[in-house]
Amino acid sequence: MPGPQPSMMKNLAKVKFKSFSIQLPVEWEQPVGDPEGNHYIEAFKMTELAVPFSAGMLFIPATPNKYHVDSTKKVHKQFDKYIDGMCDAICTGWDMWRAQAKFSSLKVMAVSAIGTPGCLKGPDLKNLILPKAPKGSAQETKYSKAISKGVAKCFKEWQGKVTVPGLPWYPAFAAFPLAQAPPMPNVPMPLAACVSAMMTSMATPNKMKKAMVDALGESDAQHHEELFDSIATAVSACFVAWLPQQQVMNVLGKGPVPTYAPPYVPVGPVVAGDNIAIPGHLAT
Repeated sequence: MPGPQPSMMKNLAKVKFKSFSIQLPVEWEQPVGDPEGNHYIEAFKMTELAVPFSAGMLFIPATPNKYHVDSTKKVHKQFDKYIDGMCDAICTGWDMWRAQAKFSSLKVMAVSAIGTPGCLKGPDLKNLILPKAPKGSAQETKYSKAISKGVAKCFKEWQGKVTVPGLPWYPAFAAFPLAQAPPMPNVPMPLAACVSAMMTSMATPNKMKKAMVDALGESDAQHHEELFDSIATAVSACFVAWLPQQQVMNVLGKGPVPTYAPPYVPVGPVVAGDNIAIPGHLAT
């Protein structure tokens, strides 16, 4: 199962951003001219007073005035391109994390694998997202750093509390006919079965948005709350959809069979076994 798909994340982020119905110019009001109120109208050509615009834009022009529509289109293109680039960077980093993730320090008891919080290891997601994130301007760079830090912080909280709650990964180890069970892959299971006490860190967009806002530290940055909310919502939705589809595979378990004593006891369960911690447990 590959990581989250960029197209899904982009669409979700843009739909959320549009829901804020941000009008440009912000807080614009129709000017009042002479008693008849014609000064504003007479300042433009008739063809400039009402021009068509796309309802699919991320922002809404305050009026159909050509100059409002043109400026709104320009800002729309900037934010549309930024959201695309940021979502691509998140998905690329996420996929790189999957390839390097591994389970370690598991305890194998007969058929069961037991992993305590901290058993899922992986690189810092921020360092995988940020290199690919948009940096076309100083402000974009600030936004990219804040988003990367916010997503990585919540992801790390979830990852740090992932457990393997006695899952039946090694059915052959219930009665093994040797004194030592050699490395054997686990029965593939969804990553969702490896529960985390900090699932809310990734599944709650408001928490992720707050982490981004705190990382930015600029309360007056233009449209940052709407942007962060949109990306956090998209990341959270993609994470919740990805978790039950991502398979945990090729976790090689092994261990001793202390009760093995042929010919009287020809088979026995693995007791106090462990696993080989190599990257690739989430790679497929």
